[in-house]
Amino acid sequence: MKRIIMNSMAIAVIFIFHMLTCNAQTATNNKDQVKNDKIEAYYFHFTSRCFTCRNVEATAKEAIETLYPELVKNGKISFQSVNLDDKSNKALAEKLNVYGQTLLIVKGDKKVNLTNEGFMYANSEPDKLKAIIKSKIDELLKM
Repeated sequence: MKRIIMNSMAIAVIFIFHMLTCNAQTATNNKDQVKNDKIEAYYFHFTSRCFTCRNVEATAKEAIETLYPELVKNGKISFQSVNLDDKSNKALAEKLNVYGQTLLIVKGDKKVNLTNEGFMYANSEPDKLKAIIKSKIDELLKM
C-alpha cells in the first residue's frame, strides 16, 4: 500500500514539474479564424524538448494518421508539428493564441485544446490519449 501511495505521489510531482517547466498552456477560442471544413491538428513545441513532449507529438500524429487515413490522404484532416522557436511560425502561434507546448485541434472557429490530456496520458496511457483525440475529432466531423 505504501508503495502505491509513493508511486502515485511521484507521478503527481513529475506531472506538476513537467507542466511548470514546459509551460503548457491553454488556448482560447479565436473568433477571427476563417471557417472551413478542414480539421487541423497542431502540436506546438520548442526546439528543446523532453521525453513527454516528444511522446505527445508522436502519439497524436499516430492517432490521426491511423484512425483517419483516408481523410488525411484527401487533405480533410492534417497534423502539423510547429516549432515555436522558428520565427516563421510566429504568425500561426499568435493567430491561435499559443505561447507554449500545446496540442490543439482546430476546425474553423472551433478549437479543442488537448494539452493537459496529452501530457497526462502520452507516456502512461497512449491508447487513452488516442481515444480522446478520436472522440474530439469525431465531434468536429459531425459539425
